[in-house]
Amino acid sequence: MSTENNVRNGGRAVVATLAAHGVDTIFGIPGTHNLEFYRHLPEFGIRAVTPRHEQGAGYGADGYFLVSGKPGVVITTSGPGLTNVITAAATAYAESRPMLILSPGVPTGFERADVGMLHETKDSSGALNRLLVSSQRTRTAEGAAQAVAEAFAMFDSARPGPVHIEVPLDVLEGAWNGSVPVPFAGHRPGLDDHVVARAAEAISAAKRPLVIAGGGARRAHAEVVRLIETLDAPLATTANGKGIVSETHPLSLGSNVRFPSVQAESAVADVLIVLGSELADSDLWGGAIGAQTSIGVRDESAQQTVIRCDIDPDQLNKNLPGDILACADTGEFLTALMSALESAPATAASASEDGTESSDAHGSAASARESGADRVTRIRQSWATDFDFDAIGARVTRLVEDGAGSNVVISGDSSQVTYDGTVHALTASTPDQLLYMPGFATLGYGIPAALGAKLADPARPVVCILGDGAAMFSIQELMTAAELGLGIPFVIVDNGGYAEIEGQMVDRDIEPFAVRLSRPDFAKLGQSMGGAGVTIAEADIDSALPQAVAEALDRTVPTAIHITVGH
Repeated sequence: MSTENNVRNGGRAVVATLAAHGVDTIFGIPGTHNLEFYRHLPEFGIRAVTPRHEQGAGYGADGYFLVSGKPGVVITTSGPGLTNVITAAATAYAESRPMLILSPGVPTGFERADVGMLHETKDSSGALNRLLVSSQRTRTAEGAAQAVAEAFAMFDSARPGPVHIEVPLDVLEGAWNGSVPVPFAGHRPGLDDHVVARAAEAISAAKRPLVIAGGGARRAHAEVVRLIETLDAPLATTANGKGIVSETHPLSLGSNVRFPSVQAESAVADVLIVLGSELADSDLWGGAIGAQTSIGVRDESAQQTVIRCDIDPDQLNKNLPGDILACADTGEFLTALMSALESAPATAASASEDGTESSDAHGSAASARESGADRVTRIRQSWATDFDFDAIGARVTRLVEDGAGSNVVISGDSSQVTYDGTVHALTASTPDQLLYMPGFATLGYGIPAALGAKLADPARPVVCILGDGAAMFSIQELMTAAELGLGIPFVIVDNGGYAEIEGQMVDRDIEPFAVRLSRPDFAKLGQSMGGAGVTIAEADIDSALPQAVAEALDRTVPTAIHITVGH
């Protein structure tokens, strides 16, 4: 069969525009109606990854983004292929992550026709437009290509999230006589010099500053490090902000904003700086950041100044009203802020010729206060009562680190071993080491997200840690990993079902039912899918798990590592 492609249709318009924006990988499943997208992928050097379910395509695309930094792209067919990816797309919306979803739609003129066409859907674009950042049904091939270019511009200039583009079948298969849109930069919010000056003034007088960083600060690593070191201020992050600054840094409090000790420190900070976070309850577990009498109600007696920065203006007062609000990209705001601090006449403690501190206003404040590192040490002393670092999830995480190395990427799930384990026990040095979705809390995320991460950086160790309940949502993607030759250890911690929900039933005085589940032999299941399999009893994990992980990473097939808990 000839590989020469002279077909200039709507599918080519879209794929050529993807290539122009640096796309080299898409996730999806070929179907009857989307083949004119697929026709053009080889010509433009775009790899097609075929999971066993479109939900896995969405999660794979998300994992690919978190490690590569490139927006994930998903191609589905019409009807059920598109509806299958909705949960993954809604996850990307909840976590503010870029994702482009492309699908065919009913031909022009057949909208809401209800004539019984294959995969006919009442209003796909209308439905997704209510769940995602946007969904657009295009009218021409040229319009479809332009919609792709606009999506990429938005990803880089606004709060990112998922975008769906629906191309009617007649447009997808019809002629395209246009040109490939040139990539362009979107318009980011401009910096307000007055806001920067006010923030610098407040920070210059701070004696007890604290910084909170979320996913919106992921790209501002250097700027955040510079900020906390200049201010000598501790930093705590949300789960999505984990690793923005290495958690071995003496000013790091890790991704532990849920810990009572961290929340208590945030309540007594005189200047609280919140970067790229809505301070969501999914991170705070019923607690609060800042001096508040209730969520969203400031404690005015605390005399606390709250500085908030977010690229989305609607986020700036969520869950904690701010005093100084910067609607801007975090990195750009911090660069301007540091410049303002450094140009001020008395913004830092300076040294005289004999090595002693000068007595300028900021220097006096700095010498009188508890150092940032001492504050971190004091707060960490409370962590033994804040969190159980000997629980199974934390233990497994540390053992996986031992076997895989400190640069390991760990993909988690909405499993106890993740949110009550990996989120806090993993020592991250970079913001791409934890793949997780604390807001939408989706079961079935971990396995396909690990595939996407490994495809993004094949040389990097990638491990998935999840529970047995979560594993069964997407276990079929082990077959995808085997097909792709990905040496990923999938560490499945098996406690017999939905243990957390069982505990909630007991707390509500409900006799537990429907939560104790039958499970397969995961090791044998992994072997049956062309991979390897290992079973380890909980009592043996200290000695056996690090070696099992190391051996699995050396394979060119996935390994299901089945940890039996309390069996």
